[in-house]
Amino acid sequence: MLKAAAIATAAALVSPALAQAQGRVVGTVIDYSAGVPSARSVKAAGHMGAVRYVSERRPGANWMLGKPVTLAETQDFKAQGLATASVYQFGRDTTADWLGGAAAAAQHAPSAIRLHIAAGGPTGRPIYVAIDDNPSRAQYENQIRPYLRAFQAALALAGYQTGVYGNYNVIQWCVEDNIGTFFWQHDWGSGGKIHPRTTIHQKAKWQATIDGVKVDINNVYAADWGQWTPGQTVSAPIVPAAPAAPGTPTAPGKALSGLTQEEKEAVAAISDLVATGGKLIGDVASNSSLPGSSLPSSSIRGLF
Repeated sequence: MLKAAAIATAAALVSPALAQAQGRVVGTVIDYSAGVPSARSVKAAGHMGAVRYVSERRPGANWMLGKPVTLAETQDFKAQGLATASVYQFGRDTTADWLGGAAAAAQHAPSAIRLHIAAGGPTGRPIYVAIDDNPSRAQYENQIRPYLRAFQAALALAGYQTGVYGNYNVIQWCVEDNIGTFFWQHDWGSGGKIHPRTTIHQKAKWQATIDGVKVDINNVYAADWGQWTPGQTVSAPIVPAAPAAPGTPTAPGKALSGLTQEEKEAVAAISDLVATGGKLIGDVASNSSLPGSSLPSSSIRGLF
């Protein structure tokens, strides 16, 4: 059971969703993994910034020269008046991160936090968690939902918000389950629809090449798309643009009180890694520790 103080802390960091699609596109951002274009070239191409990976290259993907994002890159963006948002995705397809359910969050969330911090990412901003698939409802209920709930609880306790990258159905299911405050939609399995809570929309096959690097182009529907710059201090969403579901913040206790025992165990395991500077699990970031996070292990371990 999680202690009341920790529950209240996490609950205070969960806020209603910020943006809705079907409205005016405020600009474009890019995402990429095969290399790193210069900020000057990204700006010249007319983009506001990029969503960048706070995840390592997976085994066999040596072509992913743009993973993970670095502090030098985000500082270059800042110097050109551009911004960065963070996304976590390590595996894909048969190695998708979510396949392990809640227990997998204990492997992946610490790596996301570590790499976000290393790139200059502040607290108060979201890390998008990728569901790069067209899952069934059963896969969502049995694996994806437990994975995202544990990931979200860990991020909240560490001072971050949660974004979800997924298709129309995944976003809808997450909205119904109070998972995520930012939503980045891809088109696979979306049936040509854009979900009304979409913050960023990755349009299928909308690509360009910048400095020799192939990039995906995304429409942005909100002034606050989860962006940050290194050195920025943020304790709340920057600009609550066009709220889709305005209302009061989540009541104390609600953010974590509904977690299953497995999900609570995953969050506690993450907190232990952060608090002790322990080694991360498996291939994600072996021989790495987690400096700089505020995830309070002693306050959430409770009666485990």
